[in-house]
Amino acid sequence: QVQLVESGGGLVQPGGSLRLSCLASPSVFEFNSMAWYRQAPGKERELIATVTRDGRINYAAYNEGRFFLARDTAKNTLYLQITNLKLEDTAVYVCNARILSRDIWGQGTQVTVSS
Repeated sequence: QVQLVESGGGLVQPGGSLRLSCLASPSVFEFNSMAWYRQAPGKERELIATVTRDGRINYAAYNEGRFFLARDTAKNTLYLQITNLKLEDTAVYVCNARILSRDIWGQGTQVTVSS
């Protein structure tokens, strides 16, 4: 069964960092691509970064150099490192995988930035 499970969210002070994880089963190579999205309260879901099956990474234009996507194929895990967290980064961060035209979503992990 194809499944995505996120972890690593929590409460962080402004300026802090977090690393989110997305464990994919059965394997990251099942997917044409994987991605991280986020959805803030009252806002639409927005794309943060994607990685193709062959490892090419693309970031959304607003990245500002604070979001870093990485993939560990041996652990079937996708990571999102976020640095210099801001209040506006508060959101549910969701892992996505695509098989042809089919989208698979994890349940998400909450990131709250607050002093």
